[in-house]
Amino acid sequence: MPRLLPALIATLLATPLMAEAPQLAAPDPAVASPFAFAKSGAKAERGKTAEQSGAKVIGGEVAPDGAWPWQVALLIGGAPVSTDAQFCGGSMVMDRWVLTAAHCIHMEQDDGSFADLAPQDVSILVGTNTLSPGAGDLIPVEAVFRHPSYIGTEFDFDIALIKLSRAPQVPYQTVEVPDAEYGDILNQQGVTTIVTGWGLQEGAQPSPELRQAQIQVLDRALCNQSMLEARAEDAAGGFGYAVQTLGVPDADAFAIWDQLMAKAPDAVSENMICSGTFEGGKTSCNGDSGGPLVVPVDGGGYIQAGIVSWGLSATSGQGCEETALFSAYTNISKFVPWLNETIEANP
Repeated sequence: MPRLLPALIATLLATPLMAEAPQLAAPDPAVASPFAFAKSGAKAERGKTAEQSGAKVIGGEVAPDGAWPWQVALLIGGAPVSTDAQFCGGSMVMDRWVLTAAHCIHMEQDDGSFADLAPQDVSILVGTNTLSPGAGDLIPVEAVFRHPSYIGTEFDFDIALIKLSRAPQVPYQTVEVPDAEYGDILNQQGVTTIVTGWGLQEGAQPSPELRQAQIQVLDRALCNQSMLEARAEDAAGGFGYAVQTLGVPDADAFAIWDQLMAKAPDAVSENMICSGTFEGGKTSCNGDSGGPLVVPVDGGGYIQAGIVSWGLSATSGQGCEETALFSAYTNISKFVPWLNETIEANP
């Protein structure tokens, strides 16, 4: 493990002031419930302030009518169709089954524990690219299934299934998912991907229109190195202050720092796909969670490789980092056995 930010650490050890570092880190899933955010009214309130916009496919464009016919919206159960009621995305993988992110349906309770949303808490809007009253088919939920290895304090195993109470009564399509072998082929640097979702546009104006952005798979090791450097920079100020206050010799401080970096877990696990652009400015954000990351395949058509899981927090601590190079997506190919078992066990 190379020593990260040695010059910054040395500077901090030489000055009595604790530096303030940027907050380029993955959001805390314990406080990042899209459902709670929408239900509380905070999403609608934040949309009034440009500086707190976020919640959009950053750098994207409005999707053509009829595009991405497997895309669905998760709405607060019982609420009318609107941008304010929408809190996550998903995709139709079978006539009564929606694929989404576990963090969309699993949230922290008042006592600090975590629990899945009840079926009546969620409605699924199918067959429309526009979040407006009367558009598409708003369908009640019969059951919610979270991957058993997902826990509310992390983003690994971030995958869930939602069973609809009935099949949609509007035109739609299902999307295929890759098996493990094909998934490995798709998860290679440079593979073209497209992410879709609803949310606020630049200027914080609510957009009822589905948006799309073309990005590409990035090397997971490079993404993890980038994340580790960002986290190290964020942690360096506190570390420098601590060793200075405790009087730890510089040589020992550097050794401890190297041990900390070696122990830091990868932010982008093997269950995730890293996708974005080398120049940055195109990625997914809060309101896109649970939506599909698809790959165009030879002969036409698309296959869903990933599920929008998490992205980098903005320097302001509010919304997403709009210049981020990448976001992380659940690698669906790792979970096909669980998907099959869950669907077969719940006919």
